[in-house]
Amino acid sequence: MNNDKLFNEFPPVSTKQWEEVIEKDLKGADYEKKLIWKTNEGFNVRPYYRAKDLEDLNYLKTNPDEEPFVRGYKKQDNNWDIRQDMYTDDLQTQNIMALYSLQRGANSVGFNAKKVENEADFEILFKDIHLDLIKVNFLKAKNFLSLLKLYVAFLKSKNLNPKEAEGSINFDIFAYALRNGKFYSSLEGDLDELAKILSFAKENLPKFKVININAAVFRNAGSSITQELGFALCGVNEYLSQLTDRGFALADICKRMMISFATGGNYFMEIAKLRSARLLFSTIVKEYGAKDSETEKVFIHCENSEYNKTVFDAHVNLLRTTTETMSSVVAGADSVCVKPFDIELKEADEFSMRLALNQQILLKEESYLDKIVDPSAGSYYIETLTDKIATQAWEIFKETEQKGGFAICIRNSYIQDKIEEAYNLVAKDVAKRKKVIVGTNQYPNLTEKSMDCKKENAKPNSETEFSPLAQRRMAEPFEKLRLDVINSKKVPSVFLLLYGNLAMRTARAGFSSNFFGVAGYEIANNRGFDSIDGAVAAILEANNDILVLCSSDDEYPELVREILPKLKGKISDIVVAGNPSDELKEEFNALGVTDYINVRTNALDSLRKYNERLLK
Repeated sequence: MNNDKLFNEFPPVSTKQWEEVIEKDLKGADYEKKLIWKTNEGFNVRPYYRAKDLEDLNYLKTNPDEEPFVRGYKKQDNNWDIRQDMYTDDLQTQNIMALYSLQRGANSVGFNAKKVENEADFEILFKDIHLDLIKVNFLKAKNFLSLLKLYVAFLKSKNLNPKEAEGSINFDIFAYALRNGKFYSSLEGDLDELAKILSFAKENLPKFKVININAAVFRNAGSSITQELGFALCGVNEYLSQLTDRGFALADICKRMMISFATGGNYFMEIAKLRSARLLFSTIVKEYGAKDSETEKVFIHCENSEYNKTVFDAHVNLLRTTTETMSSVVAGADSVCVKPFDIELKEADEFSMRLALNQQILLKEESYLDKIVDPSAGSYYIETLTDKIATQAWEIFKETEQKGGFAICIRNSYIQDKIEEAYNLVAKDVAKRKKVIVGTNQYPNLTEKSMDCKKENAKPNSETEFSPLAQRRMAEPFEKLRLDVINSKKVPSVFLLLYGNLAMRTARAGFSSNFFGVAGYEIANNRGFDSIDGAVAAILEANNDILVLCSSDDEYPELVREILPKLKGKISDIVVAGNPSDELKEEFNALGVTDYINVRTNALDSLRKYNERLLK
């Protein structure tokens, strides 16, 4: 095919021409306000990108497994470890669930080794498991160095070579410090312990990752994507600095390092985050004098963020974890663990673990996401996001280093304060429902009346040396509203009065049902009324706690003037669904209207006030 002739039929269109068409279509509306996405990551996103936006990106001409590794470390395929973590302390239960997962496609398992004290415990934990065929990851332990020594002895007792064993430990002194407001013992003591672990691993478990930068601790506290990456880089730099000062070779450190990210629901940004992470890791390691490209590579593990998960309408979490897992594998993650959809509600069981595992199996075996290396390459949008995230994360990294480095900024709460700022920005949007959490602050399942909630939240540490970084979820404030209603003796009820214009009353009834439904109130809906007297009779007979008027702006004055005098003293909460003028509000208030709900209403604050009054 003669490409010249083909493309001559499509003359080039300049950016100016595109902009002219867009301005025309906007019909005078504000371009910036309508089409520019103002992200929480520190940069804005335009509605479209073109080839010229990528002209200054030098790494675009590189292939997979070439510096600076934006395109990943894999050349032939995009295969990743399907990892399944265990979420219980019981050793026998872990063994059963691990066997189940391994038989169905997992090749990496995360074990909770908190109760492992001797080789007999390992016999229970690893019964019938072929340790030479899988990767073993230890999530918890009383003492990781002692655990690794015990593991090496156990492998030798089974005639297995520890030097061929692959896996990791979840030992991150900074993540522990951030969660608990103190170090295990002290910063120096913890680093000395890490040095001992690294030395032992080098000699006995050379294929084990024993330095973990657990970036999930930032994301599950409400950080932005760029903060998660920027602060993770600070952790990388701190470990490299401290361990090289203790005499370790750079290659020995990097070979045994991994970064664990929490993947959220911002699909394309999450893809760009991992691509940026490889670029920036390579940049840092080069500054330490990396002598070969292998030293510039880091093992990236991804798990689902807990920050955006919900306990109500929990099956929606399956949709969230699916897209998050897609982001991780498309971006070239080395290992992925999908958390069970109901993990925030209770301990995972066989059903939820099976669904979690099947999500990865489907993406690999049926969607073939393991076949194509870096499918995002060349996308104007994703390449631009990669550059913007890398740039912003690098600025966060530099600012933190200028303030004394990672450890100092943990101790003086600089990192905690920065993440708190990011959390508060999102929390405001969640409260106003500009940020939608399906099933929680929007579109609730009104038939969900109770929950068998068995999961206990970790108790805060009272003995802290600095501010801990709270691990939380966006949905919790709204979930508390609904749980308070579920646990109360009386469930507030709402009568929706549909009157007048069919389209407007239906739309506002839907909005109002949604508004009060997120708190678990009972909604008394109806098809509408043709007469005021009929409406009054139905309202009085229903005897609900709240009356919501659902009509059009033009019809509200007549409706309020006619119906409220007939309800005077008979119902305390009368709400108008809409936002009348200040003049009309003054009149409506005098007649007995007590509240107004609309898209600008802070739903969280409003519903808290209703709960305080109605649940007494």
